[in-house]
Amino acid sequence: MLYLTQPAVSLQIKVLEEDLGVQLFDRTGAHITLTAAGSVLLGYAQQVNALLAQTEHDIAALSGEHAGQLALGASTTIAQYVLPRLLGEFCREHPRVHPTLISGNTEQIVEAVKEQKIALGFIEGPARSRDVKTEAFLEDELVLIVSTAHEWAERKAVSCSELAAIPLLMRERGSGTRHVIEMALERLGVKRSSLHIVMELDSTEAIKSAVEAGLGIGFVSRWAIAKDLRLDHSFKIVDVEGLRIKRDFLVAYASGPEPLGLAIEFRRFLLARAGMQRASVRAKRS
Repeated sequence: MLYLTQPAVSLQIKVLEEDLGVQLFDRTGAHITLTAAGSVLLGYAQQVNALLAQTEHDIAALSGEHAGQLALGASTTIAQYVLPRLLGEFCREHPRVHPTLISGNTEQIVEAVKEQKIALGFIEGPARSRDVKTEAFLEDELVLIVSTAHEWAERKAVSCSELAAIPLLMRERGSGTRHVIEMALERLGVKRSSLHIVMELDSTEAIKSAVEAGLGIGFVSRWAIAKDLRLDHSFKIVDVEGLRIKRDFLVAYASGPEPLGLAIEFRRFLLARAGMQRASVRAKRS
């Protein structure tokens, strides 16, 4: 990340420890952890970094522009299918903004928000942490897909009991998508233990590929298959009787003071776009 060799980094740490007169790291074998002094320094370093970012943003704002680094994280479905378009739109409006994006499952993104590694996180399920606040910014629906060669491909709907008996592909534990699916099925009396889960996969793309290969059926976001359906791809959506899995994509940020600088600008941008989308959906329904 720093384009420095490991010995060069070690030397700089040693000089920093000598300047401060304290040990910043405990080194035990292959393991390394922060000392109490190291934790204090890290906290202030994060504050300094945030202050520098805010300074850059406020100075740029004097000329009516936004500028600087914007650290984001998103769970995999949002990172692959939703954020690229929104980030592209935001960056066209603010060309001096330089976003970075990490991806992971919901638990991993919530943890990155708590540790202030990212300014904003975008997740598919509940944060389940008091240290993180969330707001809905986009509506989604999870649908069941099967291969065109599957025995259900020509059926409009199946029952919950049939679903429980068929080989099912699921996201990994810790995934927001999996949590939402399991909760929706349990409300219909389908327990997790009764599901015939044949494989756990760490991305929506992996589930789509496995469905196409005939390894089972799976639930995915409508956002993830919009392009595939337009291109007449090799799977179909099958309804499950009584089951409609609606959810909101959430923007997450650390509890406490409101996000500053570019983080709050991008959050406002997203919420404005979400409002436009909801208005569009209501207009179509009416």
